[in-house]
Amino acid sequence: MTNTLHITSISELHAALGLDAPAHPLVSFFHPSQVKQGITSSVKVCFDLYLISLKDSAHCTIGYGNTTYDFDIGTMTFLAPGQEVVIEATEPLEDSLGWTIAFHPQLIARSDLSSKMSQFTFFEYQNSEALHLSERERVMVTDIASSIGNETEMNMDKHTQSLICSSIELLLKYCSRFYDRQFIVRADLNHDYMRRFNQFLDSYYQGEKPFEQGIPTVQYCGKEIGLSPYYLSDLIKKETGKTALEHIHLFLIERAKSQILDTSDSITQIAYELGFEYPQHFSKLFKAKTGVSPRQFRNDPTATH
Repeated sequence: MTNTLHITSISELHAALGLDAPAHPLVSFFHPSQVKQGITSSVKVCFDLYLISLKDSAHCTIGYGNTTYDFDIGTMTFLAPGQEVVIEATEPLEDSLGWTIAFHPQLIARSDLSSKMSQFTFFEYQNSEALHLSERERVMVTDIASSIGNETEMNMDKHTQSLICSSIELLLKYCSRFYDRQFIVRADLNHDYMRRFNQFLDSYYQGEKPFEQGIPTVQYCGKEIGLSPYYLSDLIKKETGKTALEHIHLFLIERAKSQILDTSDSITQIAYELGFEYPQHFSKLFKAKTGVSPRQFRNDPTATH
């Protein structure tokens, strides 16, 4: 049976891994080779911390859907507070290029970074949506991470928190850049996900699900095609300039246009068939996207903007 472990602080994280006492109470930088305590059985862990990890090539086989990719250099994963992960049994690693930065939300609570964290949506990605680095990229992020580690080892003064937060923000900005590169490099895979997303929407509206479950959410769509909602939305944003939710709405509008013009169904009936709980919500969305109400569109299909 899987055990559950709740890590609420940097000190608890160090104790769980057999690391020496942390040099800083709110942030830590360590290598796998420093971990003295292996995991003897599968354990579910909930962290109240942000975790940024680089795994070296020896421990880096990642699956995307039904495809497995092996990476020569390394993989980065990101975890936000409150998320749960399952860690399989493992022994401490004697030699590894990897590292982990862990920090408590209190570290950035009064910094500019706190209000920017929502921009870094990759903290909500699944492990299978990890960031895969070239050698040059690995060196760049490792240099920044090492500077954070060095700062934690220095005597704390009025500059410590600002310097650490600035370095974390710089690291995350580089990761955003590298994710943009990854989306471009994986264009074929992204196109396949786009195709599957559109096929899912088509099939969803072929049956009774709109009546039973309403309009499919981004989370529901992502689960059906094997992606986290944030990764799906970011992928579609890179491909189309629209978020996943906007894409769903545009799909609904195009389907609504066909039903309005090709059937004699009432606007209310069409709204229910599309999964809207309240017809007025459908009319509001339709007008927001087309510039006219559904009834105006039925009377004059050329009136849209």
